[in-house]
Amino acid sequence: MRVAIAGAGNVGRSIARELIASGHQILLIDRDPNAIKPESVPEAEWLLADACEVSSLEEAGLDTCDVAIAATGDDKANLVHSLLAKTEFGVPRTVGRVNHPANEWMFDDLWGVDVSVSTPRLMCALVEEAVTVGDLVRLFSFRGGHANLVEMTLPEESPRVGSRVSDLSLPGDAVLVAIIRDGAARAPERDAALEADDELLFLAPSESEPELAQYLMPKAPRDV
Repeated sequence: MRVAIAGAGNVGRSIARELIASGHQILLIDRDPNAIKPESVPEAEWLLADACEVSSLEEAGLDTCDVAIAATGDDKANLVHSLLAKTEFGVPRTVGRVNHPANEWMFDDLWGVDVSVSTPRLMCALVEEAVTVGDLVRLFSFRGGHANLVEMTLPEESPRVGSRVSDLSLPGDAVLVAIIRDGAARAPERDAALEADDELLFLAPSESEPELAQYLMPKAPRDV
């Protein structure tokens, strides 16, 4: 894929290196001359330009990109770049970096953002995930919260321990997308059985999350 990254700071360069290692073609765009450091990611294309200007994006050939990533430290710039990429250049997929959690609500399809990534929220989710077992943790949202990536570490007392993936009756439109066991991710094969302390990753709409948590959690003992 050809991927344009608006913002050539530490975040943008790190993303570029990871994607290049996976075999993708990368274009880094930044309007600050001090950010243009081709020697730091020599395999990437570099462009000194304003990623929020139509003429600059035309020069960048944004219409030939499969993905546009808005990774600057300015939420306004990330929104404008995503909107232009989607509406003016027809980029199939856009990813927007959210710097300030208060702005997260704006990063949706109305602003041309397909996937928003909030670093503060993700870090908080990972902290919660590290200290809780049996709590459903939202890692991040797709398309303004219509679908979320959520995680639960399955407690030993869960009635789903030992269940085969094919026997699960997940609520709503929830989908099990991966099982992380002993630090290794694996696909949820139909005959695979869930084990205690498995980290389960789901795609689920917001309205299905409470029911999903209830489905996976141990049932409370009845009063006698």
